[in-house]
Amino acid sequence: MKPYKVQLVQELKPHDHPMRFRFAQWAEQRLVEDEHFYRKIIFSDEAHFHLGGYVNKQNCRIWESENPHVVMEKPMHPQRVTVWCGFWSGGIIGPFFFENEQGAAVTVNGERYRAMLNEFLLLKFEEEDTDDIWFQQDGAPCHTANATIDLLRTVFENCIISQNANVNWPPRSYDLTPLDYFLWGIERMSVTLTSQKRFKN
Repeated sequence: MKPYKVQLVQELKPHDHPMRFRFAQWAEQRLVEDEHFYRKIIFSDEAHFHLGGYVNKQNCRIWESENPHVVMEKPMHPQRVTVWCGFWSGGIIGPFFFENEQGAAVTVNGERYRAMLNEFLLLKFEEEDTDDIWFQQDGAPCHTANATIDLLRTVFENCIISQNANVNWPPRSYDLTPLDYFLWGIERMSVTLTSQKRFKN
């Protein structure tokens, strides 16, 4: 016999499956019409990075002849930063750190998200032809607010993959974006180190 660990995956609700299926059908049809369609989507997301390091005690094993009784102290409310990135065939857009005027980390709300779009993302596409570029975001309330969708339409018009937009992004579908199954993994160390330097200065 061999030891096996439980694999944790995102829980899907009963109504999520047909929504994911419809999205897959739409994406497949777009690829039939244009085999390079996947290169025209800007995937986007936010992630939390813990600045003091994070240890999952369930995955950490110390092999010794005797119990070393290793203890790690951690603060009650560990410092972390929220980072936004875009990811597409043109490269990585970002990272963008959500922080206030004093440089302290802040949570993401609708106003701050739209400020990021205005002052960071959309500026990069002012002189670009975006007629054939799609923008994807998940179902966070700050993403799907009417004011946010209206702002995105000023640049991407009807090419928006999001709840409350032209093509509905299936809820709880983090596994469908390259940020979650690729980018955050390779960026975690560099973003954490950058965050630590920013908030120490």
